[in-house]
Amino acid sequence: MGKKGFTFIELVITIAIISILASMVIPLSKTSVKRSKEMELRYDLRAMRNALDAYKTAWDNDKIKKNIGESGYPPDLASLVSGVDDASSPEAGKKIRFLRRIPRDPMNPDADLAPEKTWGLRSYRSDPDDPKEGDDIFDVYSKSTETALDGTAYNTW
Repeated sequence: MGKKGFTFIELVITIAIISILASMVIPLSKTSVKRSKEMELRYDLRAMRNALDAYKTAWDNDKIKKNIGESGYPPDLASLVSGVDDASSPEAGKKIRFLRRIPRDPMNPDADLAPEKTWGLRSYRSDPDDPKEGDDIFDVYSKSTETALDGTAYNTW
């Protein structure tokens, strides 16, 4: 008469196999999370840069009131969301908006910061190799010092 069930050795071997498989899955899941954040960063940078370019195009086409000494780029990120008065419209108070909302930098770990504070800002007069803030916003970049899966730094994207 044989007893039904597992022996202690069979259970230990099964647990060992499961733990080996789990140790292989954890790094893959971390890579997957990082890859999705990188995709989000690329998308957000593209959307914000397109909005900055659209603002500049509107300024060049006299849709935005010009002042002497301006570069044609927005003074802050909030202007892209709140909009600017349409100078070419016969309707008073009509606004041109360039973004629905300012996305937050997915690589910034501080969840308490406002989305516009998570980005690095580069002025039109700033050197590309040493970006600095100024009177306008010519470009945005991630403040993260981490490196991407492809080996490049996020703040150089």
